[in-house]
Amino acid sequence: MNKEFERWLSNDKLDEKSKARLKEIAGDETAIAERFAIPMSFGTAGLRSTMDVGISKMNVYTVGQTTQGLAELIISANGKERGVAISYDSRNDSDTFARTAASVLTANGIKVYLFDGIRPTPELSFAILYYNCIAGINVTASHNPKEYNGYKVYWEDGAQLPPEHASVVSESAAKTDIFEGVKTRCLEEAKKSGLLVMIGEECDEAFLKAVLDCRLDAENTKKYGNEVGLAYSALHGTGYKLVPEALKRCGIDKLILIDSQMNPDGNFPTVASPNPENRECFEEAVKKLEELGVNCGAIIATDPDADRIGLAIKNDKNEFIALSGNQIGALLIDHIIKIRKKNGNLPENACAIKSVVSSNLFDAICEKHGVRHISVLTGFKYIGEKIKEWAADGSNTFIFGYEESQGYLSAGYARDKDAVGASVLAAEMVCRHYAEGRTVYEALQSIYREYGIFKESVLNVKITGIDPMGLMGEIMADIRGKTIEAIGGMKVTAVRDYAMGIIKYTDGSEASTGLPASNMLYYELEGGSAVIVRPSGTEPKIKAYILVRAESDCDAESKIAACTEDCKVLLNK
Repeated sequence: MNKEFERWLSNDKLDEKSKARLKEIAGDETAIAERFAIPMSFGTAGLRSTMDVGISKMNVYTVGQTTQGLAELIISANGKERGVAISYDSRNDSDTFARTAASVLTANGIKVYLFDGIRPTPELSFAILYYNCIAGINVTASHNPKEYNGYKVYWEDGAQLPPEHASVVSESAAKTDIFEGVKTRCLEEAKKSGLLVMIGEECDEAFLKAVLDCRLDAENTKKYGNEVGLAYSALHGTGYKLVPEALKRCGIDKLILIDSQMNPDGNFPTVASPNPENRECFEEAVKKLEELGVNCGAIIATDPDADRIGLAIKNDKNEFIALSGNQIGALLIDHIIKIRKKNGNLPENACAIKSVVSSNLFDAICEKHGVRHISVLTGFKYIGEKIKEWAADGSNTFIFGYEESQGYLSAGYARDKDAVGASVLAAEMVCRHYAEGRTVYEALQSIYREYGIFKESVLNVKITGIDPMGLMGEIMADIRGKTIEAIGGMKVTAVRDYAMGIIKYTDGSEASTGLPASNMLYYELEGGSAVIVRPSGTEPKIKAYILVRAESDCDAESKIAACTEDCKVLLNK
């Protein structure tokens, strides 16, 4: 039997509920291995796993051990007095994990700013800057199914922890005995001593002000916000309060709330997965709108930690369709540039940012309007790094950043994607098009007519087993060793190997990717299409991003289908 399993089962510090859970799986070697064979890997994305007992799972013991490792980093950086902001989402046990982290930090003499209830992820990023904290912790598993939870760490710039600091936390945590080496303190005592400070309304107001200060077209939103018809769903998450409040302050006081999804609930009872990328998340909203018989120009949905948004609009057949992250990104950057030009406040050094796996339609829009654009690795921390860099040297003015997974930010008040701010921006975009006599669908078709058809798809291949992360590395190494001449019938014109930092062209020449190392392969295809393969940073799966440029919708769908089949073969699925 696994020695670590036996140690947990016999330890006096293990709570009775966890002991009972271990007794249930005693004798089941597979179940034991899944929980004790390999500890969770802490990286720049923090921790994420299903909630259960064991070193491979999210529980108060793994959270405590990791927080002890973080405490060591903060102490070494002389950041005890600056403190750590802690927030959490609506998931089951998120509040418990947040309090566990606060207990460990205060026991180490580190000041803690703990939110008095669930809050959106972007407000945690904002709070770090607002209170001048050395770091931040956010307990969330974003849009994962209900069985999951996670633990993200942010640094003083409001962005997620950089790799060098993540390594320190990981190494320190690994050296800490999960039962004997973790310091804890009663939170009531910590509060009395001044080490624990509860935060809430003051930070909410400052955050909302920062969001509303970024409005570009407040007049149209106030004038047409109720007339156009906007609906909102919180998907049982943290956006339930601040998104409606932000839109109300924009003048939208007739927002249609999808009541069945407005109450925070970690079981997410109305959806299989609370991911606004999925069309299914809008079914409750569509059903309610049909029952009400009201006009609705757009449905906005936010994920549980309110850092991503989804947008559903009506097409030319009067049917609701869910937009992809790239379609939303194209509509928003198009809106930002055009309204800034109209208002005469587009900076000469304006620059927009997207992740490498996002659509090149974004690039085309920026280039048409003379706006500089750059691509960064996947992970909003890389966008946050650029915001910080430009704020310091003034070389560029950040106007928008996005990832295809539906994360958006239009100003530097936070250094992570923000669904509260994106909801305001999306509402503003919808209202502007309405004021100018077009639907959002018509606006999107106009963009396609101007720049060409850009469509995309993502193939997710789930990796199972005791060590899925190790297996993903093996699969990526195998793909890296293959010579691939065509994908989906389109010739490969170049291969960007971000792990090696090299772009290899078919004529034998090479160039640098110009980006940090990352386990990702980017296949440039003829005609402006591309396929990118990378392991997920938060889930046990490998993702193949298929980005096509086509002459028509039919051509695009055909290319996506052909690329998908080739990617399935490549990933042995």
